[in-house]
Amino acid sequence: MCGIVGYVGGQSALDVVVEGLRRLEYRGYDSAGVALLADGKLATDKKAGKLANLESSLAESPLPAATTGIGHTRWATHGGPTDRNAHPHLDCTGSVAVIHNGIIENFALLRAELEGRGHQMSSDTDTEVVAHLLEEETRGNGEAVDLADAMRRVCRRLEGSFTLVATHVDAPELVVGARRNSPLVAGRGNGENFLASDVAAFITHTREAVELGQDQVVEVTAKSITVTDFDGNPGESREYHVEWDLSAAEKGGYDYFMLKEIDEQPQAVADTMLGRLGADGRLHLDEMRLSDDDLRAVDKIIVIACGTAFHAGLVAKYAIEHWTRIPCEVELASEFRYRDPVLTRSTLIVAISQSGETMDTLMALRHAREQQARVLAICNTNGSTIPRESDAVLYTHAGPEVAVASTKGYLTQIVACFLVGLYLAQVRGTKFGDEIRAVVDDLRGMPAKISDVLASMDPVRALGRELRDATSVLFLGRHVGYPTALEGALKLKELAYMHAEGFAAGELKHGPIALIEDGVPVIAVVPSPRGRGVLHDKVVSNLQEVRARGARTIVIAEEGDTAVEPYADTVIRIPQSPTLLQPLLSTVPLQVFACEMADARGHDVDQPRNLAKSVTVE
Repeated sequence: MCGIVGYVGGQSALDVVVEGLRRLEYRGYDSAGVALLADGKLATDKKAGKLANLESSLAESPLPAATTGIGHTRWATHGGPTDRNAHPHLDCTGSVAVIHNGIIENFALLRAELEGRGHQMSSDTDTEVVAHLLEEETRGNGEAVDLADAMRRVCRRLEGSFTLVATHVDAPELVVGARRNSPLVAGRGNGENFLASDVAAFITHTREAVELGQDQVVEVTAKSITVTDFDGNPGESREYHVEWDLSAAEKGGYDYFMLKEIDEQPQAVADTMLGRLGADGRLHLDEMRLSDDDLRAVDKIIVIACGTAFHAGLVAKYAIEHWTRIPCEVELASEFRYRDPVLTRSTLIVAISQSGETMDTLMALRHAREQQARVLAICNTNGSTIPRESDAVLYTHAGPEVAVASTKGYLTQIVACFLVGLYLAQVRGTKFGDEIRAVVDDLRGMPAKISDVLASMDPVRALGRELRDATSVLFLGRHVGYPTALEGALKLKELAYMHAEGFAAGELKHGPIALIEDGVPVIAVVPSPRGRGVLHDKVVSNLQEVRARGARTIVIAEEGDTAVEPYADTVIRIPQSPTLLQPLLSTVPLQVFACEMADARGHDVDQPRNLAKSVTVE
């Protein structure tokens, strides 16, 4: 969550920082602020609410020109979203400015100690204690201020997860950052350098980035980027080139990023598949640091993920077990380590995270590694923490996803999970090479079918507007249609702020059917009558049950499936596909429906209330 930008160079620091914050708005925030180093003083402004509030304030009361500055968009954790709690935070002397993502778990103890030594706090945040600790560490002793060393000493006292960026009036051409369990990346420019929580913040200026490791401090000047660990030892870092450009993070004529990203799904799925099947006819993954012997020894797979990624894992379970015959469990990462799971060296953890910084998933991953389990990450963000701490990585290559509610991230995660399942089947010999190639061919055909679905969405958009006043929508599915129902319900909750529930259709008679009354919309994902005929007939029976009790039935069914028509008020058609691959098609109308209903209800589709794109706190 939150956005961080730091800049040192020859341009207007205010222009660079505000532009960077604007590109990070998608992360979710409730206040914004900046601090500039000008004329030997710190100049700051910060406002609750959207970035526009800060920009209006800056227009009314301009800050002095400066070439060094930091900026922040905050998502409230400690203290409400008010001006006084917005970042940056200053020390008692006005010499230090600090911005922060994450949570400092021992802040209450540190605050009490600081107040006992006479420090005056001006906010309710955990962040402010860092500014006062840095004040103490840099207090004048006749020597030049070493802000980086002060930051290292302070970080050794902090508990929790944090990214910190600070400036000091006595080091006017320096910005210092630190990270523990929270994202921070440096950008290397020409006579200027950057710090940010996401490369999107500086992509208009440079595509050369420096990946920072765990428990590291970085010193950024206009000419250098220096990385150390918290003890001052030289730190390992990796430089890389950002493959996508600014146009990939702009709306491109769409009203919302989410609409653009829904339409990008055919290309995103194609990019996830690109180059996976080698000339030798065998699958290859991105960073496979597990040997074939390691994978043959796996006797249990556990998928850990949160939110939409969890639903991708539920789809994966059906495919992985079917193709590999290895037991596969799917768990919410936020619950995983608290139940004391039984893990061994033969357990393979599959961690799914779009950002690679999802804190619940990261902490679950670390718990698994402590128990000697092996970890394979599925991620969209090169150089993020979860891939770095895993034994193997499969990148989805979906490109930047700006809208908070995931769309192309979800479909590409499903495809990546399928590739993992097929790779395991290849290594373990549970499927022949021609069988694997046949599935890969089917996957390669999905982008065209997704495009066909997208071309027929006008009736779905009309339906979303027609049902905008509904108070509840129920979703039903069986087999891989069940996680699709869960994802459809989640999208409606996220975007339309309404009650929506997804159910396994067979569970209707065990309680949920009590929710059915006249006019309640029920969206059913119907399996193919070809591959899973028995399940198809059972879902049709479920449709009869809810329609008999007054439900308005909306059915997603394959082309040519006429058996559903007598029991459907509305039929949404998708192309025929293998059963396991159907979620790549059936999910798309549910995304469009949720987006349209949210817009009809007057909501911000890209930035739903209370949500953030990257959840970097537990």
